[in-house]
Amino acid sequence: MNDNNQYQPETNAVRIQTARTNEMEHSTPMFLTSSFCFDNAEEMRATFADETDFNIYSRFSNPNVDEFVQKMCALEGAEAGYATASGMSAIFASFMALLKAGDHLLSARSIFGSTHTVITKFLPKWGIEASYFDVNDPAGIEAMIQPNTKMIFVETPSNPGLEIIDIAYLAGIANKHNIILNVDNCFATPVLQRPIEAGAHIVTHSATKWIDGQGRVLGGAVLGKKELIKEVHTFCRSTGPAMSPFNAWVLSKSLETLHIRMERHTGSALKLAQALESNPHLSGVKYPFLPGHPQHDIARKQMSGGGGIVCFELKGGLESGVRFLNALKLLSLTANLGDSRSIASHPASTTHAKLSDEERALVGITPGLIRISVGLEHVNDILADIEQALAKSAL
Repeated sequence: MNDNNQYQPETNAVRIQTARTNEMEHSTPMFLTSSFCFDNAEEMRATFADETDFNIYSRFSNPNVDEFVQKMCALEGAEAGYATASGMSAIFASFMALLKAGDHLLSARSIFGSTHTVITKFLPKWGIEASYFDVNDPAGIEAMIQPNTKMIFVETPSNPGLEIIDIAYLAGIANKHNIILNVDNCFATPVLQRPIEAGAHIVTHSATKWIDGQGRVLGGAVLGKKELIKEVHTFCRSTGPAMSPFNAWVLSKSLETLHIRMERHTGSALKLAQALESNPHLSGVKYPFLPGHPQHDIARKQMSGGGGIVCFELKGGLESGVRFLNALKLLSLTANLGDSRSIASHPASTTHAKLSDEERALVGITPGLIRISVGLEHVNDILADIEQALAKSAL
């Protein structure tokens, strides 16, 4: 691996690489193997005893996965990391490795639907309590901390409502009470936001989204303080949510273009949001870098760009939403985001369908809310397709 301390993050994303083999390849090869060999019995014994850092089995470690983790650590400024099979396995591992029966998790209410399911349906089975706080009321968070609170979990920006919370403010509370601050940085990526610099202890990612960037593979990552990641590694090594070597190879190559792609996604998203603000078929547009966003000042403070997601509210509610989606010609209707191709989705009936009407209302997911993942197409083409679909949605 390169000495990444002397380079900028975007250089590390390109140049961190596994040691060349005897073939002297320029691009990292794929190590598609389930296990690794040893020269002798003593070397094998020492490796299983953790006296060496040699590879044993791809459920534990693999050169392709290690390369991806090294790059992610360099981008996030993390001491250590572990890659998982998906973003949800990363979040689940961050909970299960660091919490135990009798502990309390304090989570933002505005979170991804599957994360909500894990917190409300599965954590209680292991005796882990949870409470939700409102990111729009940060002053009330500290009062919700209990003697057994061990972790604060937050998405910022949130999915799908794009709510923002001050990470440094949360870190101050977490450090005061000796609590782990766990930040899901999926929407911003380390290109636009570095939670560890703001005081977060661990960061979770769905690499399936912007990090892959082309809708090809699944992946996740947990990054942060070495002593915390050691617990995550121990949990994952035995329970098996390992990232495949092939997916790691794809994701590592994807990181080489992440900075360039996010610049395009973010620039187009801002232009799109600005153009839609005056559309007569919408009652509101939400984007972190629009001055009208409720947490605009916080977004400007801790993010270098507003990200690639734009949300808007259709005046006609659910019926208009159905007509809008059906009228799209260019944008895809699919269960993903962060793709090179622009995507439109209706959170109330898809990603957050398992929430009750009341739960959706509490996090701002209304029947007419549309989420746009802005792709790499020309922004004028994206806007034209949305505008023609909006016109038909009102008929």
